[in-house]
Amino acid sequence: MSTVLVTGASGFIAKHILRELLADGHTVRATVRSDRRRAQVEALFPDADLEFVSLDLTSDEGWDDALVGVDVLMHTASPFPTDPPKDPQDLIRPAVDGTLRALRAARAAGVHRVVLTSTCGAIYKPADHEWSRRKTREDWTETDGPRTTPYEASKTLAEQAAWRFVAEHPEMRLTVVNPGMVFGPAMDEHYGSSLGTVEQLVTGQLPMLPQMNMPVVDVRDVARIHVRAMSDEGAVGQRFPANAGPMSIPEMAGVLRVAYPDAGITNRVAPNWLIRAMSVVMPTMKTASTGLGLNADVDGTDAPRQFGFEYIPSREALLASAASVGAGQPVRSAG
Repeated sequence: MSTVLVTGASGFIAKHILRELLADGHTVRATVRSDRRRAQVEALFPDADLEFVSLDLTSDEGWDDALVGVDVLMHTASPFPTDPPKDPQDLIRPAVDGTLRALRAARAAGVHRVVLTSTCGAIYKPADHEWSRRKTREDWTETDGPRTTPYEASKTLAEQAAWRFVAEHPEMRLTVVNPGMVFGPAMDEHYGSSLGTVEQLVTGQLPMLPQMNMPVVDVRDVARIHVRAMSDEGAVGQRFPANAGPMSIPEMAGVLRVAYPDAGITNRVAPNWLIRAMSVVMPTMKTASTGLGLNADVDGTDAPRQFGFEYIPSREALLASAASVGAGQPVRSAG
């Protein structure tokens, strides 16, 4: 059994990782930014032998001590805003600096095994601007591209910084996990931004549907990949896109309308010109406008082949998210 430091432990993905690690008998040290977030995590694991440390991505304080006695660094922490920031550096600086801060502290403590959470958003907007093709783990999002969001740029730059760090320090053994849009069951009411699209659909906050697609993966599979990667020598030096299969926003709405026929989920698909016009005044549409005409599908077949599992279907992950955000009781035929 290993001692694992999990950063950003109150995050949607991280809480599922904690559950996997604890169930497997590992010793877990969890980082949080505040007492409030610590209380959220403690409420989920009241009987677990779970150690907490307070760390900040923007400060050196506490990092060296936090990694003493650790075998594996599981770095999931990164800013994930609901709306795009006015200054992209508000996301980029803490993402990049925080990743390097964690890696430097790990190396100083003799912690050489690292699993880093990135995103398919670091893959599916490449510099060749071939928007229609399926992307692979060999692709990299263009960080200063006209269609790249600040979040996508922050995650791409942070991952690239991590790979450069381990190239300079070959004793470091890095695996990167690149999830798509992460659906699935929330463990509590603090599920962050990743289930926001589902919540907007089932509550009628999206009056029209943008014609964009996204890679989709269940959070339980994302957690499984992280935990299996840390003891798999074949995963060292690799990045693993996690994608059970892409879904378009109209397709998601269609699945949810069948499951929740009384929710009033719209079937109105917005023309691209209207989404672009709305993006001027609506932050959510600004993000959506960057995905119009983009095939965001990323080949996710490497992870199940490497780690020996089958993805939970994207539709099932979507319905689990809907149940978590309070959509109500689905009709029997929706399953």
